[in-house]
Amino acid sequence: MAEYLSPGVYVEEFDSGAKPMEGVSTSTAGFIGLAERGPVEGTPKLVTNFADFRRKYGGYLPESEFGEYRFLAYCVEHFFINGGSRCFIARVAPEDAAPAKGFAPDREKPVLTFTAKNPGIWGNDLKVRLMPASKSRTAILEVISAPEGKKYRCKNGSGFQAGDVVAYRDKQQDTVAYYRVVRSQDNILELTGELGDDAADTELRPSRFLQSCEFTLEASYEDQVELYEYVSLNPNAPNFVTKKTEKSDLILVETGELPEEPGSPFDLVTGGGAGELTVFLRDGSNGSVAQISAADFIGKDSGAGKRTGIQAFLDNDMVSLMAVPGVVDANVQLTLTAHCENLGSRFAVLDMPREAKKIDDIVAHRELFDTNYAALYHPWLQVFDPLDKKNLAIPPSGSILGIYARSDNTRGVHKAPANEVVRACVGLDCDFNKGEQDILNPKGVNLIRSFPGMGIRVWGARTATSDGSWKYINVRRLFIFIEESIRVNTNWAVFEPNDETLWVRVQLPSDVLLTGLWRNGSLAGASTDEAFFVNVGRDTMTQDDIDNGRLICVIGVAPVKPAEFVIFRISQKTGDAQ
Repeated sequence: MAEYLSPGVYVEEFDSGAKPMEGVSTSTAGFIGLAERGPVEGTPKLVTNFADFRRKYGGYLPESEFGEYRFLAYCVEHFFINGGSRCFIARVAPEDAAPAKGFAPDREKPVLTFTAKNPGIWGNDLKVRLMPASKSRTAILEVISAPEGKKYRCKNGSGFQAGDVVAYRDKQQDTVAYYRVVRSQDNILELTGELGDDAADTELRPSRFLQSCEFTLEASYEDQVELYEYVSLNPNAPNFVTKKTEKSDLILVETGELPEEPGSPFDLVTGGGAGELTVFLRDGSNGSVAQISAADFIGKDSGAGKRTGIQAFLDNDMVSLMAVPGVVDANVQLTLTAHCENLGSRFAVLDMPREAKKIDDIVAHRELFDTNYAALYHPWLQVFDPLDKKNLAIPPSGSILGIYARSDNTRGVHKAPANEVVRACVGLDCDFNKGEQDILNPKGVNLIRSFPGMGIRVWGARTATSDGSWKYINVRRLFIFIEESIRVNTNWAVFEPNDETLWVRVQLPSDVLLTGLWRNGSLAGASTDEAFFVNVGRDTMTQDDIDNGRLICVIGVAPVKPAEFVIFRISQKTGDAQ
C-alpha cells in the first residue's frame, strides 16, 4: 500500500481485474538435419524464409556426398512453399567433419589462428584480410621527470590504454620506435622506455607524435563480409582481437604466445610488415556420411548452450512442430516422439522409409509407435531439384509441416490438416489406392494421394496412437494450443494470494479464451455450456491444497472432430411413397 505522508492529491494506477489471454503460436517448426554450414551446437537458429536458410546454413547438398541425409534444405524450402513462415534449425554433422583453418603468419607458431566458425568445406572459401591501422594519435606537450622515470603529458590521452603498443614517430629524423603503455591517466602516459628530453612538440603542426598500433581485420565468405576496425593484440583492451570477433558468424580467432618486447602488431601478425596480408583458410571437411549414426541426430545434452541434435531444442520454447527430414531410424523417431511427449507442447511429423511400398513393410514400421504426439505420412514426394535439374523424391515431412502452418493460419488449429493440396509437388514416389488406404488409415498411416482434377492432396489426419480419444491430429494439437496458452498467460498468478479474488481473475480469462475458440468453430456444442467448463474454487481445492500453495483449476473441453467419413444414405423414391 502506498504511503501518504503529506497533504496533496495522489494519482494511482490499479489493476482492474482479469488479464487478457493471448493464444500461443502453433505453426513454428523445428528441423534437425545435415547442412552445408551452420552451428552444430547450441540454440537452434531462427529462419524466416528459404533465402535466410541459405545465408545461414547453405544450399542443397549433393547426393554423391551426402546420400540419404541430404534432404534438410529441400524440406525447409517446401515448408515455406506450403505455407510455413518460421522455423528453427539444428544442424547435424559427422564426427570427422572439420573446420577450415588459417594462420598469420603462416608458420609453426603463428600469432593469430583463424578457424571457420563451424565445420565443413565451405570454410575453404573463407579469407581474412589484415591491414595496418591506428585509432589514436597525439602530440606530446611536456616531458615530466619523476623519481620512478619520465612521464609524458600529451594533448589527448584518450584511446591509449595500459598494455597498448604505441609508435613514437619523429618525422624530422624519419624514425619510428615502439613502446608499451604502462599507465594512462589524465592525459599523462607512462611508457616502458624513455623518448628523450626533446620529445615534447607544441607546434601547431607537430612533427613528433605518439600513435596507437592496431590493425583492421576483414573476414569474407561469398557476399558476406565482416569488418572489424582497430583490433588490438592487447588482452586487457576492449578492442582485443578475440573480444571484437567473438560474435562473428564466420570465424573464431585465437592468439598465440605474444612477445614481451614491444613491436608493431601488424608486423607481428604478417611476419614482415607487408602493406596488407590475406589469409586463406584451408583443410575444412564435411566428414564422411558413413560416420553418421542415430546418436548424432538424438544429440548430446551437455548443458544449456551446448546441446546438439534433438536435445538442442530443450533450449527453445517457441517451437510447436518437429521433424527430422528423411531420417527413419527407429531410435531417432522414438526419441523425437518422447521429446514431444515429455514437453507436452510439441507435435512430431515422421517420415516412413522410402522403400516401404508394400502394406506389410509400412505396417511393420507403423507398429513401432504408440503416441498421440506424432503422425506418420507416406509416400515420398516428387519435386524439382534445382541442383541436378531433374525431379527428386523427398520426404514429405517438410511439406506437411508447411501445410500444418497454412491450415492453422487460414482456418485454425482445430481444422484437421487434411484434404489440402501439396504445393510444388509434381508426383508421388508411389501411388496407393483406396483399398490400400482402407488398411492403412485405421492404423494411423496418413497417405498422400493424387486425385484427377484435384491435384496431390494430404488424405489422412490421424495420430500414431491406439487411444481412440486422441486419434485425430487436430484434437491433440488443439489441446496443446489450449494448454500452452493458459500456461503462458497465467504466470502472473504465481505467488498471488490464493483467495476468491485470484480464483475469479484466473477463471475469467480462461472463459474468454475458450468462448473465442467456441465462436470460431474450434469447440463442439450449441452453447458455451456444452462446449466447455472452467471450475476453480472450493469445489476444486481442499484446505490442504490451499495450505500447500496449490491453486487447482479444472477445465473441460469438447473438441470438434473432423468429418472423416462423409456418408450420404440414398433410397429410391417410388410413386406411392409418402
